[in-house]
Amino acid sequence: MNAPLLILALALLGAFCLAIRARRGVVMNLEQWSVGGRGFSALLVFVLMAGELYTTFTFLGASGFAYGFGGAAFYIIVYTTQAFVLSYWLLPAIWRYASAHRLLTQPDFFAAKYDSPVIGLLVALVSLAALLPYLVLQLKGLGILVEVSSYGRVSNFWAVVTGALAMSAYVAVSGVHGSASTAVVKDVLVLAMCVFLGLYLPYHYYGGLSPMFHAIATSHPGFLALSASGKSTTWYLSTIAVCGLGMFMWPHTFSSIFTAKVDDHFRRNAATMPLYALVMLFSMFVGLAAVAQVPGLKGGQIDLALLKLSIQTFSPWFVGIIGAAGLLTALVPSSIMLVSAATLFSRNIYGLAHPAASQAHSARVAKLASVALTLIAVGLAFKGAQSIVALLIMGYSLVSQLLPSLLMSLLRRNPVNRLGAGAGMMAGIATVAWMVLSGHSLTVFFPAHLWLADLNAGLIALLLNVTTMFVVSFVTTGQMKAAPVSQLKQNG
Repeated sequence: MNAPLLILALALLGAFCLAIRARRGVVMNLEQWSVGGRGFSALLVFVLMAGELYTTFTFLGASGFAYGFGGAAFYIIVYTTQAFVLSYWLLPAIWRYASAHRLLTQPDFFAAKYDSPVIGLLVALVSLAALLPYLVLQLKGLGILVEVSSYGRVSNFWAVVTGALAMSAYVAVSGVHGSASTAVVKDVLVLAMCVFLGLYLPYHYYGGLSPMFHAIATSHPGFLALSASGKSTTWYLSTIAVCGLGMFMWPHTFSSIFTAKVDDHFRRNAATMPLYALVMLFSMFVGLAAVAQVPGLKGGQIDLALLKLSIQTFSPWFVGIIGAAGLLTALVPSSIMLVSAATLFSRNIYGLAHPAASQAHSARVAKLASVALTLIAVGLAFKGAQSIVALLIMGYSLVSQLLPSLLMSLLRRNPVNRLGAGAGMMAGIATVAWMVLSGHSLTVFFPAHLWLADLNAGLIALLLNVTTMFVVSFVTTGQMKAAPVSQLKQNG
């Protein structure tokens, strides 16, 4: 066994053992399994929510996007900071309502706010539709990381299968407790690795960051700026808006919110997490350093930039450590996503058809669902060749469609009823689906305005969503009762 493969195997075994050990002393009912009994400290909530940032997106996606598209990659820093500012006010309100009503999933929240299990089912279907591809992306990243960093000794197929089986096993046993324990180790390792690579590689090949940017500007004029079309200013601003608004709409992020012991955790985290997000800047530096050193990567191959440059630069044993850090960026967020997806399936899809199911029965269904979802994700992980960032942006376009009805539900007097909320979501989701699957943009209707081709589909969908939501609510007022106001006041 070569050194990188040994290090990767030890990392996988260590993560598995740490996750299994996390369930000691815990009675693993559904509440403990899915939201940690709502008793996590500020640190654990912090690392769970940082799991949204430190995924394979950090290692492969951010560096690959910088390699492929230059200055456009810096949208990542802007939208995450925007989202953290929003979280200061948004997350405490969500937590207070969820804690008072003992909610476990994102669909639970919407179903309770709009007094409608059907709204809950709609949100559950949207959440699964967005979350499953996100889970698939983590497994695709896992396969890339292990195959390349083991120098081909482990194939992409066996890397994905082995990692998925280990993750599925510890999720079924430990739930979110296992995810939280491994997240602490993962964040420390990824933080150290990204900062080191982001500083060392530019100095090693160019003599520093400033010389690197100068060399890129000389050899690839305009690469560090936004382009006139494609990754243009229109794309940049609209994508920042959609991703920033949608960042906390992912169902696994909601689950992380529910784990907190008190709502003040979120305010403290909001003050520090923008600095934490800067770690991805160092990952982008690696991608930019690879532009001249590893030329020729196209399409989905741009995600290999960091690993290709590392193999070219470092000894195999150190490449193994880089791969181990990357392995954890795939396993830990994937486990959080899996717990969330399995819980919402058990509660909001299976539970709707079997309302008399006991908590114990629902817990068993959730654990079985986690295994089934893992198998589905593994099957899908070997299809498609889009880059990680491209697929992630599409997912953000979907989940951001949940935000308008969420924000309205937090008002003391909600002007939107359940029909309006549901119609708005469906209008937004249908718009995203049509634009993404057909490849069309608004230039179909306004051919004279070519800049519309770069407008993020999610932003167009949000505008239609909000319009539909208010129009339908206004038209149906008087035909039905609006969403209950008495519950809304409890969020403060």
